[in-house]
Amino acid sequence: MTSASPSRARITAVDTYDIRFPTSRELDGSDAMNPDPDYSAAYVVLRTDAADGAEGHGFAFTIGRGNDVQVAGIEALRGHVIGRSVGELCADPGSLSRDLVGDSQLRWLGPEKGVMHMAIGAVVNAVWDLAARRARKPLWQLLADADPRWLVGQVDFRYITDALTPEEALELLSRGREGAAGRAATLREQGYPAYTTSPGWLGYGDEKLTRLAAAAVAGGFRQIKLKVGADLADDLRRCRVARAAVGPDVRIALDANQRWNVDEAITWTKALSELHPYWIEEPTSPDDILGHAAVREAVAPVKVATGEHVQNRIVFKQLLQAGSIDILQIDAARVGGVNENLAIMLLAAKFGVPVCPHAGGVGLCELVQHLAMFDFVALSGTTDDRVIEYVDHLHEHFTEPVVIRGGHYRAPTAPGFSAAMRPESIAEFTYPGGAFWAADLGQRNANDRKGRLT
Repeated sequence: MTSASPSRARITAVDTYDIRFPTSRELDGSDAMNPDPDYSAAYVVLRTDAADGAEGHGFAFTIGRGNDVQVAGIEALRGHVIGRSVGELCADPGSLSRDLVGDSQLRWLGPEKGVMHMAIGAVVNAVWDLAARRARKPLWQLLADADPRWLVGQVDFRYITDALTPEEALELLSRGREGAAGRAATLREQGYPAYTTSPGWLGYGDEKLTRLAAAAVAGGFRQIKLKVGADLADDLRRCRVARAAVGPDVRIALDANQRWNVDEAITWTKALSELHPYWIEEPTSPDDILGHAAVREAVAPVKVATGEHVQNRIVFKQLLQAGSIDILQIDAARVGGVNENLAIMLLAAKFGVPVCPHAGGVGLCELVQHLAMFDFVALSGTTDDRVIEYVDHLHEHFTEPVVIRGGHYRAPTAPGFSAAMRPESIAEFTYPGGAFWAADLGQRNANDRKGRLT
């Protein structure tokens, strides 16, 4: 293939991969709603004919079965992407976002929710990765350096102008630019505060919980999170174990992963309040706006947090309008990519609600750090009551993994969105034909045959 000059380069291929990791075997990631997750990524690479070999990387996070469905969703978008000008895409990622969201036949499967919306997010994020690579900047810096009017043009304001107008967004972003250079220097020097869920998976025993919680505090974390919601007596015991391990001055957040009805959420959270939890996360269905408002009113001063499964900016808008949450948790891969997350962060800034991103999973820490750092440098201007979740899983599979020091995310310096996976990991963990899964499935089949013979 002949390489094209930067001004004439095109997208030539959309390659997809079903990447799965067997995390359920050690109960990593286990919670009351998801007892056996195999952390997975429906991974996409945008190939180009640019002379420099530029590529864009993105993914949607899932937990195993159904990752093939998510890959198929991404593949359904291929026709919108192949042949597009790289220069035009990078100059206006919102143009692709609007086209993907606006495909009426695919939109019918949402609209703006579920598998297709996550597929759109994966592809749009890959474009932002490509744009940041071409600009030779980490994504957080690309966004922070961008002209506020251009950023406003990246946001889809449809359905949210009753809460946030383009004019208000421009004012927020223009005000956010004041002092941005100093905050960027602070970020590079100090990093961004993190909390860790690594000690708190529901399947872990008390010894492992105690050891990991103590290690987190020794490592500089000032907040940990525990999964709750399966059994109240067990939750009380585990919370007491965790409190004894971290002491009185470290925050403990709790996460029910949508397990409860509204009345259960109130009763359960009040019962756990003796351990002084900082927030209760996903106490009920992420779609239940008024339910969250009722929980928040009833369990104060425990804060209510949600967002990792909130499906779009419209639901976030209503959560904020109804006063349903104290903490807004964005997810880099749940909604329609960077463009929609810009809208959500602007809504949070308008309502004065702190953004504490959801991470963990496969690569979510790598992605979402950029969004939180942009928010600090060029939008909210603060890290007060703001932390990014950190989980010590699977970072070794990325070419630019997150770096944590003293309980803080270090600011990425490499160009891009930190989304690229190592070729060796793709070869090993692609399902079902990668080296790990081929051997694993072969062994299972051999065991099945042996069992039938005996």
